[in-house]
Amino acid sequence: MTEAIYAMALTRISNFNFTQALELYRALGSATALYEHRNDIADVIDHCSPRLIEALRHWDEPLKRAEVEMEFIRKHGITVMTLSDDCYPRRLAECADAPIVLYYKGSANLNKPQIVNIVGTRHCTPYGSDNISRLVRELKELCPDVLIVSGLAYGVDIAAHRAALGNGLETVGVIAHGLDTLYPSRHRETAKAMLSQGGLLTEFMTGTNADKVNFVRRNRIVAGISDATIVIESDIKGGSLITAGIARSYCRDVFALPGAVGWQYSQGCNRLIRDNGAALFTSAEDIVNAMGWEYSQKLAEAQRNGIERSLFTELTENQQKIVNLLQRSNDMQLNTICVQTGLPVQVVIVELFGMEMKGVVRSLAGGMFHLII
Repeated sequence: MTEAIYAMALTRISNFNFTQALELYRALGSATALYEHRNDIADVIDHCSPRLIEALRHWDEPLKRAEVEMEFIRKHGITVMTLSDDCYPRRLAECADAPIVLYYKGSANLNKPQIVNIVGTRHCTPYGSDNISRLVRELKELCPDVLIVSGLAYGVDIAAHRAALGNGLETVGVIAHGLDTLYPSRHRETAKAMLSQGGLLTEFMTGTNADKVNFVRRNRIVAGISDATIVIESDIKGGSLITAGIARSYCRDVFALPGAVGWQYSQGCNRLIRDNGAALFTSAEDIVNAMGWEYSQKLAEAQRNGIERSLFTELTENQQKIVNLLQRSNDMQLNTICVQTGLPVQVVIVELFGMEMKGVVRSLAGGMFHLII
């Protein structure tokens, strides 16, 4: 059996203790290895719960269910991604509660250099809708390859997806159920368009209902897959505020659109800004500048105009080693760069700082470094 089958079965076994199952998965490096150690799990992690130890002895039913799911996946052109796969969203993989398995149908690269999510109330007002349209239009001008993520829900979510489609940007909807259905069903035409200009992503197998708890779990994927969370409108309580809180826990940037004092669906945004839970933005330029994306924007413009850069000829020998490494596998943590280049940590820190000054790399959340070219 493939690693994907074992990983899918593991999610069935561990629904009641996902955190510890993920800890086991990370410790052993794969679901296959976990299956091979199913009878001596207590020797792998000494504090594993007795209930999970017992559950991990019984794989027959979960494996059969995973095989049924795999047949559906093959028939419907779905990609199954495990946490150890190269195509798995790298930003999400950094998160302590990342899903072991993701199911994806679409065309967008989930590891694009620039990814933002746009979230907010299901009761989007004309003020919110107008600002979504303007924001996405400006993002297209400033960052032509940015990926827009949201949750395909009513209100702000669907407005963000449709604005992205209308501006020629790819957009991914993270859903709270399996790929055999769609909620809400009235967004089916938009979802269909997204398959060729973005995609649909979920951690849930087919047959999973869109239960309330699943939307909360879905929010961590929306936050974790993105560089930044953008809250457009929210009441004093709401799912988008949960997403913003999760994003902050992941050390990701959060932005909120201010609104009139006392306006119901601006209360959440205004409070986020007041309590330093989000940075105030009034235009895409505010976000691009705060994220340090101005250089990428200028470089893209220069490349479109056929202007050659000679910057890379100015790299030191050690910097070239780092560039060569990041060209093979972009977005790496400092320690990984040190190990794979064989350079001391202090040398790598100095070289990376110099490369940032030259505009060759930029730092990401979680101590990651991204090669711009």
